[in-house]
Amino acid sequence: MNREEAYKLVKPHLTEHRYEHTIGVTNTAVELAEKYGADVRKTETAAIFHDYAKFRPKDEMRQMVVDFGLPKDLLDYSTELLHAPVGAILVKKEIGIKDGEILDAIHYHTSGRPNMTLIEKCVFLADYIEPGRKFPGVEEVRELATVDLDQAIVQSIKNTVNFLMKKNQPVYPATFETYNDLVRPREKGETNGRK
Repeated sequence: MNREEAYKLVKPHLTEHRYEHTIGVTNTAVELAEKYGADVRKTETAAIFHDYAKFRPKDEMRQMVVDFGLPKDLLDYSTELLHAPVGAILVKKEIGIKDGEILDAIHYHTSGRPNMTLIEKCVFLADYIEPGRKFPGVEEVRELATVDLDQAIVQSIKNTVNFLMKKNQPVYPATFETYNDLVRPREKGETNGRK
């Protein structure tokens, strides 16, 4: 399926604002994929469908967490987390995308996870820095994204955690685990997302 066909499939599930966001995420993710060597087609597809479940009823998403054996701790955190793993399931069921790399990039685009693939990193970061995003700290992350993919993700996580802490909201453990994974010293020869 080409980009236009994919946009037609996702558009009915999004508000106009969220559709514009999706276009921004897709363009940004493709740029990151080209820069850092991720599979461009898979990154593009994951970016287009990353918010597929964003506006599903919260009760439906909670039930899917139970029905499909997703980690139960998802139910203990903000419902904002649910659309990513539920979206991966729905994209597989309703759109017919079965590629595990694409589905994982959708699944982990809000929380991250340790050992993210390049595709996952590109979608995760593009969701944060796409041109429509305007909030304190985003420009610094955009700058970092031009030189070091992992450091840009680290900074985006720092910003997100600080934001949640200021609002007295809990932080999903996988987000901390992602941060820890990216800041741990690497063995010699590992590039860790740098180009």
